[in-house]
Amino acid sequence: MTESNRQFRLAQRPTGTPTREDFDLVEADVPEPGHDEVLVKTCYLSVDPYMRGRMRDADSYAEPWDVGDVMSAGVVGEVVESNNPRFETGDIVAGNLDWAEYATAKGHELTTVDPDYAPISTALGVLGMPGRTAYFGLLEVAEPTPGDTVVVSGAAGAVGSVVGQLAQLAGCRVVGTAGSDEKVAWLTEELGFDATINYKTTESMPTALADACPDGVDVYFDNVGGPITDAVMQQLNVGARVAVCGQISQYNATEPPQGPRKFGQLIVSRARVEGFLVSDFASEFETATERLASWVASGDLVYRESIVEGFENAPAAFLGLFEGDNIGKQLVKVAEPSLTDAESVRTEA
Repeated sequence: MTESNRQFRLAQRPTGTPTREDFDLVEADVPEPGHDEVLVKTCYLSVDPYMRGRMRDADSYAEPWDVGDVMSAGVVGEVVESNNPRFETGDIVAGNLDWAEYATAKGHELTTVDPDYAPISTALGVLGMPGRTAYFGLLEVAEPTPGDTVVVSGAAGAVGSVVGQLAQLAGCRVVGTAGSDEKVAWLTEELGFDATINYKTTESMPTALADACPDGVDVYFDNVGGPITDAVMQQLNVGARVAVCGQISQYNATEPPQGPRKFGQLIVSRARVEGFLVSDFASEFETATERLASWVASGDLVYRESIVEGFENAPAAFLGLFEGDNIGKQLVKVAEPSLTDAESVRTEA
């Protein structure tokens, strides 16, 4: 009998906002790595809004899970057994792996993480998918120029907080929206945003945006959709660029939102609206990570992580995304790296 390996599986498809009952915590054996595979012990587990789309049976850019499937996410972990010449026991790696305490992966599915370079958790945040999403979405899709007014929705999240800072580095004036006074204070006092709007307490988003953007909006980085985006569309300048990254306000809707919303304003502004996926820029990931790391090292790019302790609390961390609980990147800490070898993972009972 082998040591238990806890996993989360999709218990049922949610209707509306997911609940804890949609996740099934089960115990399985620690898997054996096959040819060219490694066994990884999870240290940090990522939860991200896009995962909501994988819980429904509908076409999306990410393949949906079947009910009963082990769920998956970004993971930073430690190699505890390797059948791949690229990796040795004790290596820290990142990849898209099972929501589990241990998982196997092919060598080509993993990247090495240098623990001396930056905290290993950053491989799931500012130096990982969210950081690269901000980098390419702003610099390649939205194409800011010095002097532009850039509005970022979901500005206190893992992506939005990086977008705002990169826009500042590009010489832009930055306005963010967020959902709490604590987030507003972090964005304005620590990150130096020029203005931030608490959309939950403002009486009128169109009025608040007009006040915060007296010269209009040149770039809008959209993470949320819905009424905030409607309000921004009214402020777009001629030739504005809109990068559509996410629509979290709509992910739990039980009925499709009425639309199109405010599209007529695009005729007035002649704005360009473009959706994108970070995977579109996969060939440039290394360059983006190097630039992001250099800004982090110099102090020009600040990041924050919200960490929930314990593998069993992964669903709560995920559900908290839709309540706005996190500031910066939401992570689940599962274990510390321990240079554990395979013999200690598979012990006889």
